[in-house]
Amino acid sequence: MKKLALIIALILAISPIAYSQISDIEKGALLDLYKSTKGTTWNITWDLSKDVSSWQGITVENNSVTEINLSMNNLTGPIPATIGNLKSLRHLNLGFNKISGLIPTELATIESLVTIQLFMNQLEGQVPAAIGNLKNLKELVLFNNFIDGNLPESIYDISSLEVLHLSSNKLTGTISPAIKNLTHLKTLSLFDNGMSGNLPKQIGSLANLTELSLANNSFKGEIPMEFNQLSKLETLLLFNNKFIGQISPSIQNLPKLKNLEFNNNANDVQISSNAVNPITQITLIPQ
Repeated sequence: MKKLALIIALILAISPIAYSQISDIEKGALLDLYKSTKGTTWNITWDLSKDVSSWQGITVENNSVTEINLSMNNLTGPIPATIGNLKSLRHLNLGFNKISGLIPTELATIESLVTIQLFMNQLEGQVPAAIGNLKNLKELVLFNNFIDGNLPESIYDISSLEVLHLSSNKLTGTISPAIKNLTHLKTLSLFDNGMSGNLPKQIGSLANLTELSLANNSFKGEIPMEFNQLSKLETLLLFNNKFIGQISPSIQNLPKLKNLEFNNNANDVQISSNAVNPITQITLIPQ
């Protein structure tokens, strides 16, 4: 009988249908999210009587929650602070919902996070000051919310960051010269905010940048000549700001630039029609 019991235990341990054994703390965090965002009214809800690994949008690996993907699922209400208890979480996608309230400061304690996608919601308040603790973060996507205040200084400490997409919010303040620390950045999208000040020349050192979208703000001064170093840049959106001077004609030599939109005196911008890599979309709107 003892031998039979051992065999059964072994079968259950290796069986693909064996229940995951996430901790009560992690399960409690998921249940808090369910309750706080009105889980009974989600488009696809959870059957709380079943194993966590069967719940829509939840990925469990090694008995820990590693991913939450509940985008476009009619979540309504705030993100609970207990989300910080999911210490193995790598990917969080709650985009295209009706989530309100603040971004929990506890989110910045989950050092395993690689992507945070909270776009197209109704979040307000500021980006957590401790966001820089997330040393593994590659994507921070918060566009189309009501987030205000300055970019936290610690955001420039996330050297792994590849996508910083905070467009269509209520951000103010400037871009710090510390932007140079984000050496892996591919997308910097801050358009449609209330940001101001001169653009730091250090943006020109972001060798991997493919998109720079700063339109619809109050940036001022001249366009830094250092932008001509952005050899991978494909999109440059600068319209509806308070720039002076002109964009250097040598910008046409950027080998991958395809989309340039800028509003200043059109006579100040010279784009050659016989460039080796001609820009395919140019919008020059006289002020």
